[in-house]
Amino acid sequence: MASVRFTVTPTKAEDLPGLSDTSPDLSSRSGARVRFGSRESVNRSDPLSESLGGVTTVATAAGGGAETPEHSSIEPGEGNSKISSVYINNAHGVDDDDFYDRNLALFEEEMDTRPKVSSLLSRLANYTNLTQGAKEHEEAESIGEKKKASKSPQMGTFMGVYLPCLQNIFGVILFLRLTWVVGTAGILQALCIVFICCCCTMLTAISMSAIATNGVVPAGGSYFMISRSLGPEFGGAVGLCFYLGTTFAGALYILGAVEILLVYIAPKAAIFEGEGAAMLNNMRIYGTIFLLLMSLLVFVGVKYVNKLASIFLACVIVSIISIYVGALVSAFKEPHFPVCMLGNRTINSHDVADDQCNKTVMVQMTDTMETNLTAASENSTMGPTLFPTQTLAMMEKTTFLWEHFCQGPELNASCDEYFKSNNFTKIKGIPGLASGIIAENLWSSYLSKGDVLEKRSLSSSHISHPSSAHHLYVFADITTSFTLLVGIFFPSVTGIMAGSNRSGDLKDAQRSIPIGTILAILTTSIVYLSSVVLFGACIEGVVLRDKFGYSVKGNLVVGTLAWPSPWVIVIGSFFSTCGAGLQSLTGAPRLLQAIAKDNIIPFLRVFGHGKANGEPTWALLLTALIAELGILIASLDLVAPILTMFFLMCYLFVNLACALQTLLRTPNWRPRFSYYHWTLSFLGMTICLALMFISSWYYAIVAMVIAGMIYKYIEYHGAEKEWGDGIRGLSLSAARYALLRLEEGPPHTKNWRPQVLVLLKLDEDAHVKSPRLLTFASQLKAGKGLTIVGTVVPGNFLQSYGEALAAEQTLKHLMDKERVKGFCQCIVAQKPREGISHMIQSSGLGGMKPNTVVMGWPHAWRQSDDPTWKTFINTVRVTTAAHLALLVPKNISLFPSNSEPCTEGYIDVWWIVHDGGMLMLLPFLLRQHKVWRKCAMRIFTVAQMEDNSIQMKKDLATFLYHLRIEADVEVVEMHDSDISAYTYERTLMMEQRSEMLRQMRLSKSDRAREGNPGSSSSRPEAGGATRSQAQLVKDRNSMLRLTSIGSDDDDDTDGGERDRAASGGGSSEHHRRVQMTWTKEKTSQYRATHSGCSTPEGFRDMLSIRPDHSNVRRMHTAVKLNEVIVNKSHDARLVLLNMPGPPRNTDGDENYMEFLEVLTEGLERVLLVRGGGSEVITIYS
Repeated sequence: MASVRFTVTPTKAEDLPGLSDTSPDLSSRSGARVRFGSRESVNRSDPLSESLGGVTTVATAAGGGAETPEHSSIEPGEGNSKISSVYINNAHGVDDDDFYDRNLALFEEEMDTRPKVSSLLSRLANYTNLTQGAKEHEEAESIGEKKKASKSPQMGTFMGVYLPCLQNIFGVILFLRLTWVVGTAGILQALCIVFICCCCTMLTAISMSAIATNGVVPAGGSYFMISRSLGPEFGGAVGLCFYLGTTFAGALYILGAVEILLVYIAPKAAIFEGEGAAMLNNMRIYGTIFLLLMSLLVFVGVKYVNKLASIFLACVIVSIISIYVGALVSAFKEPHFPVCMLGNRTINSHDVADDQCNKTVMVQMTDTMETNLTAASENSTMGPTLFPTQTLAMMEKTTFLWEHFCQGPELNASCDEYFKSNNFTKIKGIPGLASGIIAENLWSSYLSKGDVLEKRSLSSSHISHPSSAHHLYVFADITTSFTLLVGIFFPSVTGIMAGSNRSGDLKDAQRSIPIGTILAILTTSIVYLSSVVLFGACIEGVVLRDKFGYSVKGNLVVGTLAWPSPWVIVIGSFFSTCGAGLQSLTGAPRLLQAIAKDNIIPFLRVFGHGKANGEPTWALLLTALIAELGILIASLDLVAPILTMFFLMCYLFVNLACALQTLLRTPNWRPRFSYYHWTLSFLGMTICLALMFISSWYYAIVAMVIAGMIYKYIEYHGAEKEWGDGIRGLSLSAARYALLRLEEGPPHTKNWRPQVLVLLKLDEDAHVKSPRLLTFASQLKAGKGLTIVGTVVPGNFLQSYGEALAAEQTLKHLMDKERVKGFCQCIVAQKPREGISHMIQSSGLGGMKPNTVVMGWPHAWRQSDDPTWKTFINTVRVTTAAHLALLVPKNISLFPSNSEPCTEGYIDVWWIVHDGGMLMLLPFLLRQHKVWRKCAMRIFTVAQMEDNSIQMKKDLATFLYHLRIEADVEVVEMHDSDISAYTYERTLMMEQRSEMLRQMRLSKSDRAREGNPGSSSSRPEAGGATRSQAQLVKDRNSMLRLTSIGSDDDDDTDGGERDRAASGGGSSEHHRRVQMTWTKEKTSQYRATHSGCSTPEGFRDMLSIRPDHSNVRRMHTAVKLNEVIVNKSHDARLVLLNMPGPPRNTDGDENYMEFLEVLTEGLERVLLVRGGGSEVITIYS
């Protein structure tokens, strides 16, 4: 019994000489592997780490020469370390690529394409998801620094999701507009606005969490989620909308920073003095300067933006805390911010030079004529009041306000009526938390542009006097409404995608994104809702409605509540808005770059490129230009609704994506976040849609039109992407539902349209032989209905599968070229006729089966070695048996292409037998296409001797009138006539040829039955006779010139010659026709010239046969009809006529082809039509 000895040798990476610091981390690969003999399992993808595994185990049989394994040596090579095997008796070693584990020998042949489970799990475990954001750019910009090995993401929920979302959600609206929203809408409606907006973002966050936890979400955030869930069209459209929203958000933040600078920090920095247009121009100039500086900072280095982000976040948090502290302090000690009121109207104290809220003041006169302010007089227009207790003279002096409301500083100057009848009072701007002002601020106070801010609880003169614009009142700058406030406030709740955008930096993205995002939304929602209540409970209503703080000497309204100083809010909000603007200018170009790199919008490809480190330079330039458009608007209140639309549209489609995936129950829809439901997603989608139209219906329509145009552009021009999106799943469900509905019964005649199966043939190089067939089908369809393009690849399916795929690609390329919307079908079969039969039987699904077959005419059918004509007749029989319509264009190479419209001409219809109305419907459908649109339609029908041709014409015209088809009608009379010599001769020739081919086939089958390899030489006379008779057939055919236009043979036979021959006119012509017959004399002459050829018995009596009477009658019909058709329709652009049915007996197949050839001889473009046996057109509505 042989013994087995195991030798275990621990090996560490550091024991190996020559390994550099850049070697892969091998210490994590520990464990033992037992090697039996030379058959070993290797990881070919990483031979170095295998051979340097933590434990090496060698097994040798007893007596086999036990050797001690040594550490592997590393030999220096050309730039690479070549590592020899550490195993003894390793005949194959790591180089044996053909070896697989013994336990999986059954699956050896599949290992090349299907990896083992162990190697698959190993690759998945080592997967790293690197962010496409600023992190790599920051590292790439550090010139001279040693490139560090990529570290695994380490950010948790708090730092990676929660704080970035807080920073993006809290923004300029909280500091500059929330107090104004509360004052205008009242506490109750403001709570409603905030609650609706927060509900919208919360429901969107739930849907986003479900999508984000359904697999790995790379950088790209909402764009990636929507595009992979709803497809490239929706993804591109909504991605661009999200990009535009982020870009306009940058403009909004810059305008907010400029407003804080010019209104609250440095009003004297304004270039243009005054209000209104002057202020807007100041915003434009300073906004452009800010945009240039911020863009330059982003261009120079993203790392500086990221380092400043924490400072900006600290500013936001400190500012919010100071608001809460100030509100609590106001309950005990109110901040001193008096508001001057005239009656119940608010005075703009920001422009009052002497800070006096009085009409007149008492001044003390001294000897040096200096005046010292002693006391304020009563608010009256009476004369000066004397104080007898004063030793010095007291004098009443008018104030700055008097001069503005009166025509001069004199006490007797004429003044404004409202000024005369009302007195000045001072009220507290910040009454405090315990003042009870909340009851007064509960209700709304919407104003129109130019209205004065009034306090309703103050008394005023009963006579209302209109205010003048030059008076020092505080006016409303815009007309306000509930819908307007929704549009202005909504940007303050956006920014919920910040966490999903950083998914690559998170340690556990599928856990952090839902928790961090939802907590951030809850936090901000609580802050917003509590701020609404605090503002309404602490601040006077007129101050809340004062957007720019003119009533409190130009202070920021929310700053008046802050503790310890308004400057905390002013400085904090300035830096936070600057930071938010920088973040928008950093994120928007990367979003555009992600869209451009997906290559779904061709004209955006240039924006996928950038600096060497990947920084999106071109995208940054476009972002700055679009942001400049927002800055030129110059009004915060006008820019906010624009980005509201874009963000709402983005959130709407996030909810739609989640709802669709849930309802369709896609197998891949398995999110880890389980607290979602499709009803919540639909509710969020409904709220988004409602908010879009509530805030601004015209902006909503514009945003939808932009998204729709982008959608159609991507659908039409964009690269096709297959991302397993939900819209595809929805299409499958809708298609299944529609197919099941169609299966319920046959289509009504009114709904009949040609569902075309186009049969194409490929040559040896896999090129389509007759591409004009597909062109004709596209003209017939005009883009409607079902089109299936099929071909048969001869051979065995197992061997010819690759050829079938190549043929399918060829057909798809041709369909794209001809702009045909449809499907391809390639069938591999041993015989083409069997493949076509299978295709006709199996094409389509349910009610979407083809009802019309389009196939080409076999031009070379007269050649004895060409089998296509048999396939052609077999296809005719198959379509007849399947009750399908058949269209056979003859001379298809002469049909016009889609770029060759017919400027004039006729489409002639020869209605010989009723086929369900196909002949009427097809010209109508063709004329819908631009190629045939200018062609007129003519309908010919044939009348026999017993028919009343006049009545037939009237009936046909009435029938066409009821069909609503415009066409000229003509009835052609065909008189009974004797069978001409030409007809008899043609029939005789046809039957002789058929008999000859039959004898040739019999001779060939006799040789095949012998089965002797030398049989061909054993019967030389038979072979020689066959060849001579084949030559005889060819000579006869060339003499008769039977081929039509479009074939390779000569053709100088026309209808005029046949007319003269048939009528007996012209003896020479008649002689020519008669001499074409192979008489006995001509046969003996032929035999004399070909004496070397012997004729077998089967051919001796062939020339003495008499033509079959039924064939003579059929040929007579074909000749007479051809004469009439050529006479009437020789100048037609297209001739449509009934296609006779094939003979029931297969022995007459050659004769059938001859009949069709004679029937269409001399016509340039012919469409043979055979109905499917059902009515396709009706006179009823």
